[in-house]
Amino acid sequence: MLALLILLPLAAAIAILCGASARRTAVLATGASLILGFLFAALWSNNHDVGAMSLEVLSKPSISLSLGLFDGMSVTMMLLSVIVAFAAIFSGKCPEGREKLWYPSCLLITAGAIGAFLSTDLFFFYAFHELALIPTFLMIGILGTGDRKQAAWKITIYLAFGSIILLAGLLWMFSASGADNFQFTSLLAAEIPYDAQIGIAALLIIGFGTLVSLFPFHSWAAPAYASAPAPVSMLHAGVLKKFGLFGLLRLYPLVADGINYLIPWLIVMLLGNILWVGLVTINQKRLDTMLGNSSVMHMGYIFLAFAALAEKGPIANPIAIPAAVVLMFAHGISIAMLFGLSDRIKQATGTLELRELGGLAKAAPRLAFLFGLAAMASIGLPGLANFSGEIMVFLSGFKNWVPEEGLSPVQWGTILALWGLVISAVYMLRAFRKIFQGPVVPTTENADDLNCCDRMPAVILAVALLVVGLYPNSLLNFLTPSEPTNAPITQSDN
Repeated sequence: MLALLILLPLAAAIAILCGASARRTAVLATGASLILGFLFAALWSNNHDVGAMSLEVLSKPSISLSLGLFDGMSVTMMLLSVIVAFAAIFSGKCPEGREKLWYPSCLLITAGAIGAFLSTDLFFFYAFHELALIPTFLMIGILGTGDRKQAAWKITIYLAFGSIILLAGLLWMFSASGADNFQFTSLLAAEIPYDAQIGIAALLIIGFGTLVSLFPFHSWAAPAYASAPAPVSMLHAGVLKKFGLFGLLRLYPLVADGINYLIPWLIVMLLGNILWVGLVTINQKRLDTMLGNSSVMHMGYIFLAFAALAEKGPIANPIAIPAAVVLMFAHGISIAMLFGLSDRIKQATGTLELRELGGLAKAAPRLAFLFGLAAMASIGLPGLANFSGEIMVFLSGFKNWVPEEGLSPVQWGTILALWGLVISAVYMLRAFRKIFQGPVVPTTENADDLNCCDRMPAVILAVALLVVGLYPNSLLNFLTPSEPTNAPITQSDN
């Protein structure tokens, strides 16, 4: 049954290429995936049996197309994928005559992201992500805006570099584990020598980190998101970029000692995201580049939870993994909503230059309200999902802290990372004021507000932010120690 979440967007993409109504087919496919995703999550929470599948494609070494809800982290990422995919497809405005590139590309990104999060075989975990990158490059290079070709080449070079480094690390890890197949259950039952762990961990951090835009491998992200069509920015920043963090959390038990050794370096890198990129974000003059840099900045908080996990392990620090997963979900929803609404601002006013905007709330109060809600979520306003994730991240940094032992690198990193809250409030509140408040300017005086269809995807994302913000257990219940017995992240301290 889980295969339907991948087959539906793939079948819809093929149907569109064969002449089916593009928008209707894509909306129906992602809408059906959204309903199925919530159904599978409910079934998993009751008995964990959601129709997993395994099809052997190679015997030596054993590689299987295996899909399953491995643990609560897979469930959460599946929900994030189906929610954002539906919102992205529904909200996107396809250029006339480009339907056969626009909608199939978005559907292939969706299928690749969901496939990566559901794969229980390391080979297909990697392969599905690479599948999703190809239409991403095409959409930016062909249908993007601004200096789209340069942005497309930049993201291609950076992510190809990251993927190659990652592949080297994964193959080294597989060889060192001595496993006879690529199944996560087999790999995570293995033990890797300490000396090999350090090298493997370094490759995984660089490889996954490049895909996540970890400092200093981050400079591809903001130009790519600013140039990409809105649905691509929503899908990549909201969903696909979480692949790297998901992979690090999933494979952490295999190289726990190696990652622990690299914690000081990891702290420096994640603080680069939060502080350096945060200051760069303040300096942006366009809304789309500001949001792109903001997305890069907030990845640092999730890496902080990962560093807290690596310092003591999941048994001593049981809130680190839930903190990272909840913040991944919250960031994915909020940044997708912001990119979707920024596209609406551009359609209504013809510009995203902050100096050319002002007073838009008078002409478009619904747009102002929804954008304000997403902006407040992004800066961690209590009652919205990002606050739940961020407060857990900061608590995980000081979990089991012993004052007599002084401050560890993770705790120093947590203290410094708190300044990121101030930085994000500065750039987001300033942007909201410049766009929606103040006197009306020529670009905004005749702007159209959101109609019913335009509001629907934003409202769906807003509901997700409110539900998780007001009742975090809606996600945390998936991430408790009552997960299946093959869920390594809640069993082993390594």
